[in-house]
Amino acid sequence: MDLAISTGAQGLMWAILSLGVFLSFRILDVPDMTCEGSFPLGGAIAATMVVAGVSPWLAIVAAVIGGMVAGAVTGILYTKLKIPAILAGILTQISLWSINLRIMGGKSNLPLLKVKTLISGLAASFGMTQAQASMIVGIVLAVAAILFLYWFFGTEIGSAMRATGNNEDMVRALGVDTRMTKLLSLMVSNGLVGLSGALVCQSQKYGDVGSGTGAIVIGLAAIVIGEVLMGRLTSFYWKLTSVVVGSVIYFVIRAVVLRMGMDANDMKLLSAVIVALALCIPVALAKYRLRKDYSEGGEE
Repeated sequence: MDLAISTGAQGLMWAILSLGVFLSFRILDVPDMTCEGSFPLGGAIAATMVVAGVSPWLAIVAAVIGGMVAGAVTGILYTKLKIPAILAGILTQISLWSINLRIMGGKSNLPLLKVKTLISGLAASFGMTQAQASMIVGIVLAVAAILFLYWFFGTEIGSAMRATGNNEDMVRALGVDTRMTKLLSLMVSNGLVGLSGALVCQSQKYGDVGSGTGAIVIGLAAIVIGEVLMGRLTSFYWKLTSVVVGSVIYFVIRAVVLRMGMDANDMKLLSAVIVALALCIPVALAKYRLRKDYSEGGEE
């Protein structure tokens, strides 16, 4: 039972990262690689502050701010200095590797076994297991993230950010500074990624500088799985919810595959295959239907 709860909790915590990837990949239509650096950045900040005796909640807030700063750097490189989006993200990601090591005092791994984290504090206060506490924190913060994003993208600036991804030229013609909307989008996106990194770090009881490797693939897998299952629901609220559902299902699939005896080192490969298939199958089906309709029309 604890394994199922723990799997669901991990899915919910990583879902916040997936929401961040969703903002850049689906809303802004920008391939942002920064998340592979801002995720461990959130973990590094949270781990270092918790070890220093700072409140876990303050550590989480600092992790969000750190993620937003990382997103701002990518945004400035992309919008002000005209560096291509994917290259700007890679430059920030590479820089964050060294920055994360410095934050953690030159250590690639920082254990939190003997300090009070958000998860362990909640478990001790209410007499529950670590898995149950992780699940509660995951549910509360995932729901809070969905509600915040739904509200934020209903505001004037949020609507401008969504419109920038759909039709940048039209938005610019209306007098909106699209460079600013892109910058804000990347900041919000990586703020969520930093939050996810801080939560996962406190849940797993350690911060690791390499924890962000493959993070964008996990985020994309959650997005694609959610779209396959809930693609017919067009409301923005349900699109956000589908990302969270997709993340939980991805981690359930991952747990099942590991229980079947698959090597844990092959999980990144499995994630990449899932994303590739999910992105390729709709295109292949569309081509097949087009060819079928064309052949049927020719016969008539």
